[in-house]
Amino acid sequence: MAKLVECVPNYSEGRRPEVLEAICDAIKSVEGVTLLDHEMDPDHNRAVVTFVSHPNLAVEAAFRGYQKAAELIDMTTHTGEHPRMGACDVCPFIPLSEMTEDDAIELAHNLAERVGNELKIPVYLYESAASTPKRKNLAKVRKGEYEGMRDTIETDASRKPDYGPSKMNLKAGATAIGVRFPLVAYNVYLDTNKKWIADKIADAVRSLKGGFRFVKALGFEIKERDQVQISMNLVNYQKTPVFRVFETIKSEAARYGVNVTSSEIIGLLPNEAILDVADFYLRLEGFSKDQILEQKLQDADSGGAQAGESFYDEVAASSPAPGGGSVAASVGALAAALAAMVCRLTVGKKQYAKVKDELSIVRDKADTLRADLTTLVDTDKEAFNDVMAAFKIDADEETRKKAVQDATQNASEVPLTVMKKSLETLELAYIVAEKGNENSITDAGVAGLIGLAAVEGADYNVRINLTSLDDPKVVKKLKDEAARVVSEAREVAGKIKQLVEAKL
Repeated sequence: MAKLVECVPNYSEGRRPEVLEAICDAIKSVEGVTLLDHEMDPDHNRAVVTFVSHPNLAVEAAFRGYQKAAELIDMTTHTGEHPRMGACDVCPFIPLSEMTEDDAIELAHNLAERVGNELKIPVYLYESAASTPKRKNLAKVRKGEYEGMRDTIETDASRKPDYGPSKMNLKAGATAIGVRFPLVAYNVYLDTNKKWIADKIADAVRSLKGGFRFVKALGFEIKERDQVQISMNLVNYQKTPVFRVFETIKSEAARYGVNVTSSEIIGLLPNEAILDVADFYLRLEGFSKDQILEQKLQDADSGGAQAGESFYDEVAASSPAPGGGSVAASVGALAAALAAMVCRLTVGKKQYAKVKDELSIVRDKADTLRADLTTLVDTDKEAFNDVMAAFKIDADEETRKKAVQDATQNASEVPLTVMKKSLETLELAYIVAEKGNENSITDAGVAGLIGLAAVEGADYNVRINLTSLDDPKVVKKLKDEAARVVSEAREVAGKIKQLVEAKL
């Protein structure tokens, strides 16, 4: 299974659907990101968005969400039931597959640095990413909410953010970025409008008041429904399951002569959490998730993909695409991955303290290039298919010819982009070979070798497509540009090889 991280940003906007739509569009503008869910609550005036992606894409997608929220949400006029301190109030990363908690913490720091430096928003790290134990609990970080933080951030040393200015961004507020276990956002409604009852029951189940260790709870009055609500975050559903909390709330409510009318899940929850509920209430014997039909189908589907639908199988098939251009992009992505790996094996080591900042920047650039080149694997395939489709257009000869020429020019420009990004990767690999962990010098060397192969391989694809273009000016421009990139790539690759050979 590929690396996958979940991100669940919460925005202080629950009443304007067009704002949430714009934020979601910003997140989805990063190709390769999948938006799983988005929900709005007008009473809380809050929205929760859930997306998943490869870790290399997650920071950029979350950052674009921050940008759009800062543009469209004004915290100076915001009101709502839910505690909040910023336009994008919190943004947790949840490692899903092939990821460690440390990997997710690195993402949190990278996002926090960008949000603080580029958007001038104070950032506090919480939960597993917290810089101090006092900031692990989000409620403590957000104490006083927007107004309290606005009034004290410049004078209270304990309010100093982990990233960004020690000055409130009046429009966008402040934010918390963290890493956590998958939580269940769970609300229970009572058939009363007496908020003090909801407060009492919330205190009975919340951790800070002696309730369940992994429950955060508050009571709210939902005027629109003329009811009260116990709003909760179940931060570890395995140790405090949903059914246990629900049964306790029912029991506590009965003490005050009220009943539970309904409950709701906000956003997404793990399959296991709801299966535990079914198991408890149905008294199932020997039940396991392997008995779920959809689980079996998913397992079978993923197994089939691994067995017969890999990129290598696609290349080996009789179809002409994906072909050499896609493979060149894939090789370039591998070169970028190796450069990033050496950076990660260097940053944080005492003997390389002097290059920590420089190689941290190189690492982030390499990650971005890897994501770009991975996307170009499919882009090159699509460009070839577009050329084939142009030949089959049902139109007059002149229209068809123009369509073919346009598609062919694009099919030339795509591998040229692969060349340029692979050259950038080579330049990073040179820095890594020169300043990175010497125990990984051969990894930097391989990045140099295959980075050059990516450039020269993509160059073949540029040149063969140019033979079908009619415009001599376009042909010359693209041909000269490709030749320049090849020349520079060979020079950088030669320097990398010299460095590697000297250190071996």
